Amino acid sequence: MPNIFPSLRVCRAFTLPAVFALSATIARAQSPATGSSFTVAQIKSYPFPNELVAAPSGSRIAWALNEQGQRNIWVAEGPEFKARRLTRYLTDDGQEVTSISFSPDGKDVVYVRGGDHGANWDTSLPVNPTENPAGFKVQVWSVPFDGGDPRALSEGDDPAISPTGDRVAFTKNREIWVAPIDGSSAAKKLFTVRGDQGDPRWSPDGSRLAFTANRGDHTWIGIWANDSAAITWIAPSTSRDQSPRWSPDGRRIAFVRSPGTGGAPDSILVQRNIPWSIWVADATTGGARQLWESPKTLRGSRPGTQGGTNLQWGAGGRIVFLSEMDGWPHLYSISDTGGQPLLLTPGSYMAEHVDLSRDGRWLVFAGNAGRDADDIDRRHVVRVPVDRADPQVMTPGSGLEWTPVVTGDGKSIAFIGATAQRPPLPAAMPIQGGSTTWIGGERIPADFPTTQLVTPRKIVFKSPDGVEVHAQLFERSGGQAKKPAIVFVHGGPPRQMLLGWHYSDYYTNAYALNQYLANHGFIVLSVNYRLGIGYGRDFQHPRSAGSQGAAEYTDVKAGANYLRTLPAVDARRIGIYGGSYGGFLTAMALARNSDLFAAGVDIHGVHDWTTERARGLMNRERYEQPPDYQRALDVAFRSSPVSYLSGWKSPVLLIHGDDDRNVRFNQTVDLARRLAKAGVAYEEMIIPDDTHHFMRHANSVKADSATANFLGRKLHVMESVPGSR
Repeated sequence: MPNIFPSLRVCRAFTLPAVFALSATIARAQSPATGSSFTVAQIKSYPFPNELVAAPSGSRIAWALNEQGQRNIWVAEGPEFKARRLTRYLTDDGQEVTSISFSPDGKDVVYVRGGDHGANWDTSLPVNPTENPAGFKVQVWSVPFDGGDPRALSEGDDPAISPTGDRVAFTKNREIWVAPIDGSSAAKKLFTVRGDQGDPRWSPDGSRLAFTANRGDHTWIGIWANDSAAITWIAPSTSRDQSPRWSPDGRRIAFVRSPGTGGAPDSILVQRNIPWSIWVADATTGGARQLWESPKTLRGSRPGTQGGTNLQWGAGGRIVFLSEMDGWPHLYSISDTGGQPLLLTPGSYMAEHVDLSRDGRWLVFAGNAGRDADDIDRRHVVRVPVDRADPQVMTPGSGLEWTPVVTGDGKSIAFIGATAQRPPLPAAMPIQGGSTTWIGGERIPADFPTTQLVTPRKIVFKSPDGVEVHAQLFERSGGQAKKPAIVFVHGGPPRQMLLGWHYSDYYTNAYALNQYLANHGFIVLSVNYRLGIGYGRDFQHPRSAGSQGAAEYTDVKAGANYLRTLPAVDARRIGIYGGSYGGFLTAMALARNSDLFAAGVDIHGVHDWTTERARGLMNRERYEQPPDYQRALDVAFRSSPVSYLSGWKSPVLLIHGDDDRNVRFNQTVDLARRLAKAGVAYEEMIIPDDTHHFMRHANSVKADSATANFLGRKLHVMESVPGSR
């Protein structure tokens, strides 16, 4: 294969080598050999690590580990990097662990327990999927690295530990509060100003705190110094200022500026540039100047991938940021005195999960980069200096690696990695490359079906309009000569399914379910439709997509038509499932093409854009209206599954948690009423008081089991087993 990433060097020193009893009945009917099938509970038993961080000094790392709903802090220290559990939350209660950080000396670990931080709203409100009468709180905690009882500092979120190591700032009631890190006294509000305050950032010496104050149509950056000094506002304007970043000497602050809301309404159905710029301010006077302005092109718009602009202040006076101005989410650096930005990561790949080394000299990130053509559907750890375009793939091979961090001593890169078979584990490797230490492998249950998992194959096909679409095909050898098939559609939609276990817990669950379905006789095609990440900005931002035309459905339909060309697929038994945006596309498939899709599972999907993302068009708050106001409403409705209900004939299972904070529960309530009136066969699984992410493990297993059971029944996978239907 040609080298499709010519700008990347590859480090060659390292190579990564239930409620339903569906599984048993399908296994007897379909499995080629006894003992070769597994249950939903087994495939869902993987431990999932995330929130990986490194201490500012030394070689200590910490992460959150979800073991079948038991979420705890785990730690390790170099050079051995032996895993050790730090907390003891031993029930499946739906309380996530986020915002992990170390004190400067590495002696304390701070974290947040509770909430739903993947939500679109109410992220800091408690979740109670266990119906606990006492309820839960979203709280900031600290715990000694060497062991001991966790200390509740306060209700709150978004903690930031002072460089002096003695106190923690955090948000509470949309204000900035502070508490001693050892919990020795009660938390107190730090100051009183207007606005929804957030993003607390301590100065390098810990004497001052920068923060943002959202005041509705504009956002300012302020600096608090002490109880007797007035807040210093950084270049107050009508703009939205965000992402304050201190210079290493604490004298200046870099930040991102975007226009405030307002102005005459413009066309809704026309893509336009979303402007942004980088500014540098004097942290004492508040005076600021513009350092760089993004190009006024579509590609120059503010990036929408993980981390947004990823603003960092590196060593040598280099300010680092991410931009898509050349068509890919790439890293750049610019002198803090101005000039032209330097492209650090040239090539056809994206950068996400970016971390700056403690000395400010190196960036590490996860990229779909490498010399193998399949790497575009993987993630590898890449290292690049902040002052020159010399990216190096540190983890080549057929595995997947993500969320890298540099240890405080600068000697190691820690990351999380997986293969197509082995679920994610933390790992550490020398920063110059070399052998990798995998951490915590003993936490994978003994009966986890690692050896029974298939390796998905990269598939590329074209939609009728010529768009090239990537997908992963899950197929187990043996079984029926003609097998039922499933199209899986991810949510987001800015997501990318990969050739192995995923870095998101939501999509790790989807990968596990796809493996389960393949193991039990289905052929599964996971489609990376347009609007997704990983294939450049133009692919992620197509015209006439979403509520403006649903062009991405063309790719989903093309995936089903691709399956029909496979000799092993029974074209009469093609189903579809997906969650969130994937639920929307599932409903769209059943409404528009019940002739192609015989059944589907719609998990918390959007069904009417005019009451979801286009709801703002319905709320007239001013005399002026966009020139295409009515047309945009019409297009939004025609882009919705409910507008095609007359063609919906295939049965569907609707799954939704009624504390969903990403897609409103009434989307499913409304669809159910419409399906009942139209005489369409549907079933429901409603999960009380759980969210979009099924925070309780038992609920996730329940939803996966119901999905597999429904598809098995409706696509006749179990018809040869007496009584299974």
